[in-house]
Amino acid sequence: MATTERSFIDAVWDFFCSLKLTISLLISLALTSIIGTIIPQGPVPPEYVAQISPIKLQIYTKLGFFDMYHSWWFITLLYVFSLNLTSCSIKRLPHVFKFISEPTLVLAETMRNSFSLKKEVAFSGSLEAGREKLKEFLGREFASPVVSEHNGEYHLFAQKNPWCRLGVYVVHLSILVIFVGAILGSLFGYKGFVTIVEGSSISSLETRSGKHIPLGFDLRCDQFSATFYNTCSPKEFKSILTVLENGKPVKDYTNVRIVVNEPLTYKGITFYQSSYGQSNEESEHYFSVAPLHGGTAERFAAREGGAVVSLKSGATFKLLEATQEVRQFMPEFSGPAARVEVTFKGKAPQTYIILKNYPEINAQRGDELIFNYEGSNAKMYTGLQVAKDPGVWVVWLGCTLMVVGLFIAFFMSHKRVWVVVSKGHVRMYANASKNQAAFQPQFEELAQKFGDLKI
Repeated sequence: MATTERSFIDAVWDFFCSLKLTISLLISLALTSIIGTIIPQGPVPPEYVAQISPIKLQIYTKLGFFDMYHSWWFITLLYVFSLNLTSCSIKRLPHVFKFISEPTLVLAETMRNSFSLKKEVAFSGSLEAGREKLKEFLGREFASPVVSEHNGEYHLFAQKNPWCRLGVYVVHLSILVIFVGAILGSLFGYKGFVTIVEGSSISSLETRSGKHIPLGFDLRCDQFSATFYNTCSPKEFKSILTVLENGKPVKDYTNVRIVVNEPLTYKGITFYQSSYGQSNEESEHYFSVAPLHGGTAERFAAREGGAVVSLKSGATFKLLEATQEVRQFMPEFSGPAARVEVTFKGKAPQTYIILKNYPEINAQRGDELIFNYEGSNAKMYTGLQVAKDPGVWVVWLGCTLMVVGLFIAFFMSHKRVWVVVSKGHVRMYANASKNQAAFQPQFEELAQKFGDLKI
């Protein structure tokens, strides 16, 4: 007795070949990807931690929301989706390949009635002469036909672009290739950040997870510079970098200029210009002080947040902070400035800003001493985002395959034409795998020439 019960293996196979599973996975991937845009990825900023409750923080951490694209559940979704695509392709590809490699050469009577595109002309000559004439006609106007004889009739079959039916499978393959590239990047690549003070070099970086990774070479910052708009926002900031191998500059990687969107890549590691700032290394700022009504100026040095400097007049001076561009705090002025605390003998401390480029402003305060800011030996640092992704070229290959596959799937169609030669008449039938309306004008033009053909 035959049984209709399906085995467990068949049920699992059907599950992974299901179109419903494909749609569900696509929706799940789209919805879960929103998490990666709403919740910060990588090290959690303190300000974000302050905004959420400890319970939420614990849940988000356990679910991997702060590194969502490497979380076990997101990777599982990608694996299941890959298995789904592979199963669907394995199930349907043999049928499609057979359809392409073994086309229907003889058009049965039942199939003829299903075609909407058809043309019939009267024919009174010999079948052999008509066959040869039509064979030449199809080869010239459409494609070289295959001739078959069946029940006293000649069937001529011609087709264009049969392989375009594989376009959807090229798209499937492209998605799998992109996933492979992403996995390679996840397993063997990394992202991190480095800061390099002008004149110094680094040989390792710190990843987002806090892991230190050696670069295998040294990277030196020779110079950093920044320009600003009148609104105080950065116009351009750039770094001049040199790659060192065994302490010696590498040819073609010496004094390389990088700015935003123009990175430096060496040995598969890419450095992107990201940020900048003034180094907190021990640096000195230089000042001068002179009596209001004239006298010898006294020059001295101070460090930001450092010790109090005692002046000859008996006053004390302390540098609170310095900036290379005061415009962001005082839009009416520009250039370096220092915020200082001065205590005159027998008086309370006073805090004010000394402008390097505007000494007359410093004198207008009317204090018994006039202070001027003469500059600093402080160095700038450049902040660089660092990324290594060995799978990037695999991803680009997948993207190229996807573009090709989508073009084939949406803009090309499998076109077929049958011509049946029998006593008394010749009939032509045609069909396109997609966009039948666009194929109809081509068929009508072919049918017009077919009707004018003298056979």
